[in-house]
Amino acid sequence: MKLKQRPEDFIVKEKNSVEISDKGRYTYFRLKKTNYTTNAALVTIARIFRIPRKFFGYAGNKDRRAVTEQICSVKGRISNKELKDIQIEVLGRGRKPISLGDLDQNYFEITVRDIENKPKKIEKVVNYFDSQRFGKNKNNQEVGRLIIKGRFGQAAQLIDNHLMQNYLQKHENEYIGALRKIPRKILTLYIHAYQSDIWNKCVKQYIEECEKPKSRFPIVGFATEFDDELIEKICMDELKKDNITQRDFIIRQLPELTSQGAIRKIFSRVYDLEIGNLEKDELNPGKNKVKICFSLKPGCYATLVIKNLFNNHNLV
Repeated sequence: MKLKQRPEDFIVKEKNSVEISDKGRYTYFRLKKTNYTTNAALVTIARIFRIPRKFFGYAGNKDRRAVTEQICSVKGRISNKELKDIQIEVLGRGRKPISLGDLDQNYFEITVRDIENKPKKIEKVVNYFDSQRFGKNKNNQEVGRLIIKGRFGQAAQLIDNHLMQNYLQKHENEYIGALRKIPRKILTLYIHAYQSDIWNKCVKQYIEECEKPKSRFPIVGFATEFDDELIEKICMDELKKDNITQRDFIIRQLPELTSQGAIRKIFSRVYDLEIGNLEKDELNPGKNKVKICFSLKPGCYATLVIKNLFNNHNLV
């Protein structure tokens, strides 16, 4: 089974209820991109329009190797523009920036290749964070773990960022300042990647040990309060493996990265699932392909749905 053999095999479109008008200090625009991460596309757009990257906002990170559409905001004005693999369509104005989580659902059209049989329908999946959350070789969560433990120099060594490296050449061993050369949203993703890894491990154990699991499970941070002894024990035991306590999520040297924690649903519903007919796969002779369409709530992973449909948990 193969996924994302071509960017066009993985199409993502945001469904949201952003209020667009002709007034406001923010410009709302539809970003359509191919082979770009959301951040990389916005860095490119910021450079073209000579607007600081921090003035741009978006509701969710979208896959790089895919064709994606999402609504973004920028403090100021930009115009329609079409670049190689990036299209900008101005929609109107608004009074507030678009921020992470400002969307209702993501709609997916996914072509799965190199298969023999079509899968059976499913209604829900365990809402694990999937592999793209963690980066290559699970680097993101390791950076997050090091920052939480206060090992800023070691964390900086794992991050490939020219602005940060240039800063360190001029300010040797000033790792706090170097890390601040990276956009706050990106640094926050490292912390979230570590918390996500802990959540995955704990939820897996919880489901195995609990006959009737609750619908939600905590993403552990400094303010997490437990009302279930089993959940608390599982989470604390997992943190102990890294010699981390809840108070370590208060990062005094980088207070903007401090994380109080959150709650995440254990199961994710798959909305409006449609599985097409098998067709001959022109990229893999002798094999079939199938188009699968569905919607998910924000923060749920389409790749995880595909893995569950085909019972293939090694798929990237």
